[in-house]
Amino acid sequence: MNATLIRNADIITMDANSHATPIRRDLRIADGCFTEIGVGLTPLPGETVIDGSGMLITPGFVNAHTHSWEYLYKGRYDNMPLELWMAYSYPILGGSPMTPDLIRLRTLMFAMESMKSGVTTLIDDVLETPGQDLDQLAAVVGAYTDIGIRANVSGHIINRPFVDTLPFVTDWLPDELVRQVRSAPTLTAAEYLDFSREAFRRHHGSAGGRIRYMLAPSGPQRCTDDLLVGANALSADYDAEVHIHVLETKTQAVTGDELYGGRTLVQHLDEIGALSPRTTFAHGIWVTDDDIERIARAGVSVSHNAISNLKLGSGILPWRAYQDAGVNLGLGTDGCSSSDTPRLMEVMKMTALLHKVSEPDFERWPTVPEVLEAATIGGARSGVLDGSIGSIEVGKRADLVMFDTTTLAFMPTNRLENHLVYSENGSSIVRVMVDGVVTVENGRLTQIDEDEVIAAFREEMPRIREEQDRLDAINDTFAPTFTRMHLQSAARQMPVNRWSGHARSWVDTHEHV
Repeated sequence: MNATLIRNADIITMDANSHATPIRRDLRIADGCFTEIGVGLTPLPGETVIDGSGMLITPGFVNAHTHSWEYLYKGRYDNMPLELWMAYSYPILGGSPMTPDLIRLRTLMFAMESMKSGVTTLIDDVLETPGQDLDQLAAVVGAYTDIGIRANVSGHIINRPFVDTLPFVTDWLPDELVRQVRSAPTLTAAEYLDFSREAFRRHHGSAGGRIRYMLAPSGPQRCTDDLLVGANALSADYDAEVHIHVLETKTQAVTGDELYGGRTLVQHLDEIGALSPRTTFAHGIWVTDDDIERIARAGVSVSHNAISNLKLGSGILPWRAYQDAGVNLGLGTDGCSSSDTPRLMEVMKMTALLHKVSEPDFERWPTVPEVLEAATIGGARSGVLDGSIGSIEVGKRADLVMFDTTTLAFMPTNRLENHLVYSENGSSIVRVMVDGVVTVENGRLTQIDEDEVIAAFREEMPRIREEQDRLDAINDTFAPTFTRMHLQSAARQMPVNRWSGHARSWVDTHEHV
């Protein structure tokens, strides 16, 4: 029996009783689960005993929205709104299929940095360009299996030509360029659902239950209705998550009006029957009051990606309105190209701070317990995993993070939960466990040779950069039109103010673009 007893630690359980308030307890782990929480527990024969004095234990953090694909683009782009940025990070033209070996290496690098910062579960919306196949998906699954992390791994799908998912651009781009984009092959709904059934068969519940497949229609404007409805129906067969980008930017708010006759994207999804408690919206920024009511009524979760939303200038999620409506919130880093970090603790602090400037009533600002809930049990709930992870409770899987509270980050030791959100950056982590197995010990990964992985990645970096430079040059052709579209949408969506006035001025003086 693989058994561990941690004695005399301060524990943030995130359960319904103590929630985010630390309590001094002993914690017993056996066969990958929490089996006993109490005071003065006696060690059992053969049990590994860990002295938890001076330690703070939390549930493992859940990154409720990320893209491991983007790891190769970390630190590459800046000062681009999402739609323009996508033309480069998700190249519309060009791009060669990535080999499974490079995908495995990329995924390991991403998982290494994630887990060393306390993330034990990834909701990884994997997209490969120009398309994903089962060997590529298997490479991601294999990497996560070997490193010991828990993950929902997707087949991300866009089955409409990208230029037809945006307002205005088909009128402004050269006809030949529009034809070139439209000529690229796209999957039918039936083909994607067949792919997903095979992915479920191969991977769902693998690695002792740590790996699950999830469906990921990219966004309602990027997918056909039969695919959106079919994905929701298929998810019920496997009790799996459906992960979808909704209303991330001002342009997407305009898109709903353009594509669906004045209905919002949320309204459209609701009316076609594509929502359920298994659905997670990534972002959910530009929502109306009616949208929030529909989201709450359907039991949909929303992943808040504060750093990415700020870097891409997308906007600020209505935190308190969601909380008031009872909508479940998770926290996500988004991809490393739009946030430049897989470290969820940075998102936790940014979430706690950001809404203090967007909400004048300080009694409605985010609380530390709310932020910790979103980073743990809320993220687990969004991934249809809250029955097994997200809190420290008897019977749940033993995913946890141990922090040394004798470090400078926890001095002078006032409220540990406040130190955790506002003062700690992951440098005090001494141990990470997933399924009761130690995966990080004193800053080093235990299940793989991280030095070997980094050395192999360094060898690939020149070739990676060469391909990125080639693709950037090809996709530069979209930049003027996408810039014009962004500012046109901003001028139309935002009230008259200094920023929207500038956007209108830019559009008026660049009509020739």
